[in-house]
This record gives sequence, structure tokens and C-alpha cells, in this order.
Amino acid sequence: MKRNEKHDELYDNQELELFEYQLTPEGLKLTWSDRTQAIFHPIWLRENSNHPDNRDPGTKLRITQAAFLPLDLTVKSVECDNHGNLQLDFSDGHRCQYHHNELRQCFQNPRPHDLGSDRRYWDNSFLEFDRYDYRKLCHDDDTLLTLLNTVAEFGFAFVHRIPVEMDAVEHFAKRVGPIRETNWGTVTDVHIIPNPYDLTMTALSLSPHVDNPYRLPGPGYIFMHCLKNDAVGGESTIVDGFAAALKLKEIDSVAFETLTTIQPNFRHTEDTAILEDTGPIIELSEKGEIKRIRYSNRTEQVPPLDVEQLSRYYYARQAFASIICSDEMTLKIKLTPGDGFVWDNYRILHGRTAFDPTTGERHMRHCYMDRDTVSSRHKVLLRQRGWL
Repeated sequence: MKRNEKHDELYDNQELELFEYQLTPEGLKLTWSDRTQAIFHPIWLRENSNHPDNRDPGTKLRITQAAFLPLDLTVKSVECDNHGNLQLDFSDGHRCQYHHNELRQCFQNPRPHDLGSDRRYWDNSFLEFDRYDYRKLCHDDDTLLTLLNTVAEFGFAFVHRIPVEMDAVEHFAKRVGPIRETNWGTVTDVHIIPNPYDLTMTALSLSPHVDNPYRLPGPGYIFMHCLKNDAVGGESTIVDGFAAALKLKEIDSVAFETLTTIQPNFRHTEDTAILEDTGPIIELSEKGEIKRIRYSNRTEQVPPLDVEQLSRYYYARQAFASIICSDEMTLKIKLTPGDGFVWDNYRILHGRTAFDPTTGERHMRHCYMDRDTVSSRHKVLLRQRGWL
């Protein structure tokens, strides 16, 4: 089968030989040629059957009420042919077939992945990042897939030669999928306006942050396009939040643990909107891997917890902020008209330096996209090439 080198760990299509199979009191026990072992529960095997009696052949959706399968269900017998297909007979009379490598994939990857790639972490020494041509992205799915691979790997991708037109970022984003609409619309202009509703609409510097942690759900990805940037200052800054969190864990594991457990609130209000959510600054998956960063000085609202908790939290937050605000972790780039970024809003913290509006204008446009939209597009492109 074809393989994508960047996706071996998450979507490994390598076919190992089945060394041994046997029925045990717990279920079906498989041992592969690399001596990896797994035991599959009888009900799990029964409810995941692809037999037409269990799943509709057209939609692939289950039609059996899995919750009402007998709790004492057993696999009565198992046979394996020369091709590695396991024929299972169940105590309720159902019969189905699995290939042993299909079961191996389920055992190796029990949870769905967002964007499938090994992560690579970076700091300000990372200067040789790829630049993707807008015209190729708009017409070539292979280039689009490579960009999404880059976003999965590094958390961001840089695009250039975007037409300096108001709707260009929208056209580009729609190559991936539908844009997330918020109370501000679909595409937002980031430039100085009278009576700004957010600090982004001023000339002030913006410290590293993620966007909108107060939304349910928070926007997963951000597409940004530079229309004008001739004022003095106004450099864009980005920080790998996952790399920063891992650095904190290395130098102060207690502070890291504190930021994964104590949950501040995040809040944004306007005349027509009250937006609120809660979550840890560093969110972990059930496997203990970093899943999301919520760092937003402007919108964080710490609840009045007990003194001991707050003392630990404030110390840990300062330790983390010292890392993410350091020059060592920060890439600084002066965008020019036609430049753009795509970045993971759960991983990448972004900001800007202050600029002098008397020397010129700074005008960016950006839009949001939900995580499932980007993840789906990525996986479909992978599947079309036999990598998923």
C-alpha cells in the first residue's frame, strides 16, 4: 500500500503477521509477529461488526441497538484463513469477519486524531519554514494536503502571493471548508477603528494569546491575510504553545500540573453578546498529551478560589508567561501585502508589536474555521491517496 512518511505513526498501514490467536475468558486474544498483544472484548467485537445485519451497507452506520446486546455475550468460535481473516461466531448467533490488521489498527489508535501527523516543536531558531504559493493552493489538492500536513506538524503554515483583494482570504479558506461565523460575521477586518470593541482594533502591542477561548467551541484554526502594512512597527509574532508547555513541564513539573488542573474562566462581552467558557490554560488528553492551550490575558477571569489554589495558580501562570513571552520562543515576521498565515488556534499563540498609525496603515483580514472542518478535509485528502 502507498504510505505517507509523515503519517506512519498515526495511520500505519504496515501489515504485520498474526503470530497467534486464541479465545480466553476475557475475549479474543491476538499476538502479532512483533509480539504485541491485545484482548478484544466480545461485545466490542460484536457491536463493531460490519455485517449487513449490524451496519447499514450504504451509510455504514450501526443499526443494531448495541446497548441491548447481552452482557454475557461470548465469542463461541474463531477461525483464521491464510489471508489473516478471522471468522467469529457469537453466542447470540451473529457471525462476522475481521482482518487481524484491522483489529491491530483499532488497538493502536483507539481514539480519532485531529490532524494526523507527528508534531515538531520549534522556537525562534526555526527560520526555514515553507512558504506556499496561493495559486497552487487554489488549484492543486496535493499542495493543499502538504500545507495541511505542515499545519499538523508545526502548528502553522505561511502563504504568499495572495491577491491583495478584500475577499481573497475567504476564497482561500473555502478551499478547506466552510468558514466559522461568529457574532462578528465570517471575515473580520483587523485595523484601527473608532470606539474599538477589541484591542486588536487599536495600534497597541498584543502579547501572545489564543483567540476567543470564551467561545463554545473555541475557533480551531485562523486564516489571516495582509492587505496593507506600511506603518512603522506592526510585526506579527507567533509562539509554539505546545513547545512552551513542554518547556514548563521540564523546568517546573508542579507549575505544569497546576495549569492542567485549575480552570480559569474566559469572558468577552459587548452590547449584543456575552461569551463565556471555562478550561485549563494547558489542556491534556486522556493519554496525558498536550491537547490545547488557553492563554488570553485580555479575556481571562480567574474565579475567587481558595488562597492556596490561587497562590499556586498565579505562580504557575507567571512561569508559563515568562516562557511564551520570551524572545527565545518567539518568531517575529513583518507581513507584506499578499502574505498570509494559517495556524492552529489550540496550539499557536499569536500577537503583534505596537505600530505608529501616523506613519502608515496596518490592515489584516482573518476568518475562523472549526476543527472538525479542517480535520475532515485533511483526512479525506489522505484517504484519496491511500494514506488513511
